[in-house]
Amino acid sequence: MVSPKWEMGLLQLFITIFLLFSVNLYVGASVFESTLTDPVAQQGLDRVLELPGQTFNISFAHYSGYVTVNQESGRNLFYWFMEAVEDPDSKPLILWLNGGPGCSSIAYGEAEEIGPFHIQRDGKTLYLNPYSWNQVANLLFVDSPVGVGFSYSNTSSDLLNNGDKRTAADSLAFLLKWFERFPQFKGRDFYITGESYAGHYVPQLSQAIVRYNKATKGKAINLKGYMVGNALTDDYHDHLGIFEFMWAAGLISDQTYKKLNLFCDFQSFIHSSDSCDKILDIASEELGNIDPYSIYTPPCTANVSGSNRLLKKMHKVGRVYEKYDPCTEAHSTVYFNLPEVQKALHVSKEFAPSKWETCSDLVNNNWKDSPRTVLDIYHELIHSGIRIWVFSGDTDAVIPVTSTRYSIDALKLRTTKPWHAWYDDRQVGGWTQEYAGLAFVVVRGAGHEVPLHRPKLALTLIKAFLSGTSMPTLEPVSSS
Repeated sequence: MVSPKWEMGLLQLFITIFLLFSVNLYVGASVFESTLTDPVAQQGLDRVLELPGQTFNISFAHYSGYVTVNQESGRNLFYWFMEAVEDPDSKPLILWLNGGPGCSSIAYGEAEEIGPFHIQRDGKTLYLNPYSWNQVANLLFVDSPVGVGFSYSNTSSDLLNNGDKRTAADSLAFLLKWFERFPQFKGRDFYITGESYAGHYVPQLSQAIVRYNKATKGKAINLKGYMVGNALTDDYHDHLGIFEFMWAAGLISDQTYKKLNLFCDFQSFIHSSDSCDKILDIASEELGNIDPYSIYTPPCTANVSGSNRLLKKMHKVGRVYEKYDPCTEAHSTVYFNLPEVQKALHVSKEFAPSKWETCSDLVNNNWKDSPRTVLDIYHELIHSGIRIWVFSGDTDAVIPVTSTRYSIDALKLRTTKPWHAWYDDRQVGGWTQEYAGLAFVVVRGAGHEVPLHRPKLALTLIKAFLSGTSMPTLEPVSSS
């Protein structure tokens, strides 16, 4: 018979071994999906203590790690979560998604748009973004789908079979498991935002959540609304608006404009024809060495050779910086390839990419399904009653304001507030129109990445969206 002392020792040993396996533990800097029953303990593992190059103090907590969205194939999505600067328990939760398809939300949304941690030109030092959206909300960034950024799969063929449907399903699975890991945010007001090809991701995920909530007869995820910017929405209207914008801005010739409408009419943004690709190449040559994502700002001269390929990949996110440093993408590439940065963010050594990239050509070039329109989803979700806003930077030639206006017009919604200017610090920040079920906001002087070029205006935008109020108008000057 075993003595009580040995019995207790064996029991403790068994419990220890069980926990080690159930948590899958950290191996070096690796972080694997946890089945730990205590979410507080898992949050502790995911907590980021300090980032390399961080020369400033912060008052908010942030976390990063992986969530397994498919156990069988080993698909894992990488996330980075920042609590609100003040009183995170009372603030809503925002999920931000970048598009591509194949571009990292960490690279763009966090590191050069709405996130608090931005990267200096040396690629090694950080600075605090004073216009970060975690001034007003808790922020969640996800590299989606697998093969993007630090997200990975144990099944290599997964990277060759991404598409809209699986991305939406995996994103829903991610959220359900993320809320299990962070149960203090269950039931919190939740919003989804994004730009560019996330014009597909955001409404598709919103639709998946609404349908899931209905099927489960509850609100597993308390989705209140979504907002998309310079968003791919409807192939026909998007193309029509792009060509019209480039012609009206004097970027292309009359002849090229006519050929674009002839050969690229109804073409898919993901799988276009050879004839369309050829005329797009001609349009790129006519544009010259400008950044079509922001036509009035200088391109990054470190990558001049790539400028003529930009238009052909019209759905990818922009590559410009507000102050103005047009090479921000290059700084992110340096920073997120640093081993000490990956260690601080709990990136798995075993599954880390050999070279981290802002966008994955492998994912982009092997995209499987992409509907030509998501306007049907808009109709469905407008009837569901969630808040829907669409915004557009007016200096973007990739998914320009004309494209968005054509797509919104195609919804045939009743106008509730006619077109008018909105203001920030007594200056015109842009223009807006409100419809039954949707609000449209133009941000003056912004390119494809609105929060990059006009961060202060973007913060004004998100404040209005979260509060459900109209964009601010000009206050009358006091006579006193």
